[in-house]
Amino acid sequence: MPHVSERELELPDAIIGKLIAIAAESKNVISLGPGEPDFSLPKPLVQHTKKIADKVNHYSPPGGLFILREAISKKVKKDNGIDTDPDNIIVTSGSQEALLIALACTLDVSEQIIIPNPSFLAYLPLADLFSTSPVFVELKEEENFEINPDEVKKLIDKQKTKAIIINTPANPTGTMIKKKTLEELADIAIENDLYIFSDEAYEKIVYDEKHVSIASLNGMEDNVVTFQTFSKSYAMAGYRVGYCIAPPSLSEYITKTHVYTSICAPTISQHLALKALTLKKSYTANMVKEYRRRRDFIVKRLNEIGLPTIMPQGAFYTFSKIPLLDSRKFAFDLLQKAKVAVVPGAEFGRHGEGYIRCSYATKYPFIEMAMERMEKFVKEYGKH
Repeated sequence: MPHVSERELELPDAIIGKLIAIAAESKNVISLGPGEPDFSLPKPLVQHTKKIADKVNHYSPPGGLFILREAISKKVKKDNGIDTDPDNIIVTSGSQEALLIALACTLDVSEQIIIPNPSFLAYLPLADLFSTSPVFVELKEEENFEINPDEVKKLIDKQKTKAIIINTPANPTGTMIKKKTLEELADIAIENDLYIFSDEAYEKIVYDEKHVSIASLNGMEDNVVTFQTFSKSYAMAGYRVGYCIAPPSLSEYITKTHVYTSICAPTISQHLALKALTLKKSYTANMVKEYRRRRDFIVKRLNEIGLPTIMPQGAFYTFSKIPLLDSRKFAFDLLQKAKVAVVPGAEFGRHGEGYIRCSYATKYPFIEMAMERMEKFVKEYGKH
């Protein structure tokens, strides 16, 4: 038997992959699992792809094309209030690669990182890959799944804790972190000399609240690494282009390490990202308008069905309480008997158990059909 590292063997085996595979194989299944927009690529980007296809077959610099980093620096200044030099922006193969590299550059073995729970299912495995020590701060439904700064304070070890991950708007809960809470977290970071890794993949998919980037707060220039992506805002998930904005003291190390991961983000994707930044705001706004319509419907129906669900403030997910603690069993039963695919809450951490995540990045008529199927399933489930 070939030797496999202990680190690899201990990585969690995500059930989401198996569920998506089963859903993809059956034409009868309605999938509420996807974590990417269901919209087509904007037509100007399709046309631009054809125009540049024979000119983008070479590597870009590891940090990304300068013209793109310059455009991103203008974007984050205007949209996020983050004042940064293009040299502090590193373009990567999706923002998840940026997060992986940032962790590699900032945490040594056994040093601690505070991770919200439930949260995006990649955070824990990324920490495990570098043999760091994840410490979890529980997100509670009664607090709208918002991170609690007082609970964060209790978890800090002055010697070992080096970073806190935050995600706003959040996957899987749809929660946005209020400015007041961000200010408290900023104070904690400065007082304890910590990095805050701010995952803002859904920054443009917001409804009634205004997205606030913690890096825009006074005095946070040296403590925040911001992660953003073109995947959600422009339906470009398959093009794999994201970026991080790092403090000057860290950006050169992230750029250096990028050479040893993917060298650079796909050059064609970077050119398309540059074009995306010139699109009218109406493209993303129209997506958000349709997400809002779906959100209002699915939240109403889930609550009627008997799966209590709070109203998401951003992203395109609902996080619903189920009448069974074992969310994996519930999700598999739902898939087998009702032909609806959802993601078990346990995939997002121990404190996600007892919930399911539904994505409404799915066409409205399919959501309607899925809710009818789920209603019958839940009624039957209650009889057993």
